[in-house]
Amino acid sequence: MTYQLIAERLGQEEFLAQSLHRDYVYVPSGVTEPDVLISFDTLNDLIATHRLEVPRLRLSADSEMLPQHRYAAPVTTRRHTVWQRTHPAELHRCLAEGASLVIDAIDELHEPVSDLAQHLESWLHTHVQINAYASWSAQEGFGTHWDDHDVIVVQVEGSKHWRLYGPTRIAPMHRDTAQPEPPPEQPIADLVLEPGDVLYLPRGWWHAVAADQGVRSLHLTCGLTPHTGADLIGWLSEMLRDSEQVRADLPLHAGPEAQVAYVELLREHLVAALEEPGLLERFAAARDAEDLGRLRPSLPHLDGVPADPKVCVRLTTGRARLTSAADDEGAVVVRFAAAGQEVDFDPAVEPLLRRLLGGGWVSLADLAATAELTVADAAAVAGELVDAQAATVRGGRW
Repeated sequence: MTYQLIAERLGQEEFLAQSLHRDYVYVPSGVTEPDVLISFDTLNDLIATHRLEVPRLRLSADSEMLPQHRYAAPVTTRRHTVWQRTHPAELHRCLAEGASLVIDAIDELHEPVSDLAQHLESWLHTHVQINAYASWSAQEGFGTHWDDHDVIVVQVEGSKHWRLYGPTRIAPMHRDTAQPEPPPEQPIADLVLEPGDVLYLPRGWWHAVAADQGVRSLHLTCGLTPHTGADLIGWLSEMLRDSEQVRADLPLHAGPEAQVAYVELLREHLVAALEEPGLLERFAAARDAEDLGRLRPSLPHLDGVPADPKVCVRLTTGRARLTSAADDEGAVVVRFAAAGQEVDFDPAVEPLLRRLLGGGWVSLADLAATAELTVADAAAVAGELVDAQAATVRGGRW
């Protein structure tokens, strides 16, 4: 698949060790057939068939978001709800005058982009949100700015001019204690992305983007949710609630000695937790297992998945975890953790689960053959995953 080349072209383990969170990476022709992911026809269909309103769909020019009334009009339904209907002629006019079009979280609306997001999540172990950006002029929609998350950019159609200035504050956050200093006058990199090119940019890097090459531009920006020390400390605070001392009331009305003793006790608990071996891996596993992914129902199947070899199954999260564990009776099981749920399976099911971890739709026939199970057994496993909200099914006989 076209999206599966991104990790390879960025450098796989070398990228994780040397570039991630550190430096930009530019990969010409990093994706083959980028228009398989999305096209202008896709944008037209989504705008026409979904009630996309600000900020899900928005126009931006000169770092300002255009008022919605410039390109949409309110519609009151018979049930007295109001939604904004996009008017194509006004939309075209705003875009021709220099505005940029943005659709947020398009990975929730279009399956090929969802596949890309889940592939990146499986590789990078973080939540990925993908936005689509379309521009028709050299006017910058967002000015010179920085993002509070790393991004992987995929140029789909046309060309986009990127000027990169580097960071002036290391790892800035959405809720931070200070703002970065202004960027330098001269960029450290000046790039023109062509269809299929891929660009990785760490958070905090100032950049300016414009479709100034005389052609329209369509690109995807994959935003990578950061995991910071603040997140780790917040997670530890939840884990430490098992301790009676941590749950106890603060001695706000006690004397100085009692307060010092309490703070010292709390420090000991926190230091002991931070010194536990494998802490960061446990944190990553917990975050992966609780990520809900992109939930999708499996209608009309309300009470199990039919044993139809043509029924297809896919995971709805790219961050599912598979480990060996012992059940309550001490027997070895394969533990599947995803979407906030844990399900234990017989070890014979492991090849089936690993096939699903590879992403995409897989038929029950293929799953059964992979694990040397019957189709009925594969359907039962799929049913458990659907009940856990970690998988969805489609096709087959109703």
